[in-house]
Amino acid sequence: MGTTADLRNGAVIKYNNELCVILESEHRTPGNLRAFYQVKMRNLKSGKLLENRYRSGETIEFVRVEKKNYQYLYSEGDVMYFMDNETYDQVPVSSTIVGDAAKFMKENQEVQIAFNDTEVVTVDLPEHVILRITQTDPGLKGNTATNALKPAIVETGATVMVPLFVNENDVIRIDTRSAAYMERVKE
Repeated sequence: MGTTADLRNGAVIKYNNELCVILESEHRTPGNLRAFYQVKMRNLKSGKLLENRYRSGETIEFVRVEKKNYQYLYSEGDVMYFMDNETYDQVPVSSTIVGDAAKFMKENQEVQIAFNDTEVVTVDLPEHVILRITQTDPGLKGNTATNALKPAIVETGATVMVPLFVNENDVIRIDTRSAAYMERVKE
């Protein structure tokens, strides 16, 4: 158990008997009213965004989550298999738990898996991944000054919007949180 003073981004709490991760918490003191914490959180099972208001000093049930590095091996149907880098144990994880991050995962990629006891809670990719473009429209000369974007398919099958000057077989850095193009990477 903890209080509202212990709220931090990334902390996992139990809200309505379901696990939720804190995305944002803000302490507010409106005029002559009592102080409260406005909390934005994401339900880890359904992925829904939730908001709740806690009175200042209210007790909250925090859940201990252990994170460990794993390596993505392969997927079979809607189950993805990960290997512990130290013990070489394989862990099957449902693709619904992995969520949108699955479209940027390629084999042998390092990820972080969060466990609550033995249950997999989340699978986190690094903030940035480097992938090769397999298909896009060709870039034309003089298309470097505008801010226009075009769709490109990367090696994992995901579609990313890229600037017009990016061509097939270019290697790019992608922000996995927003699925946005960041920059071209030299090989």
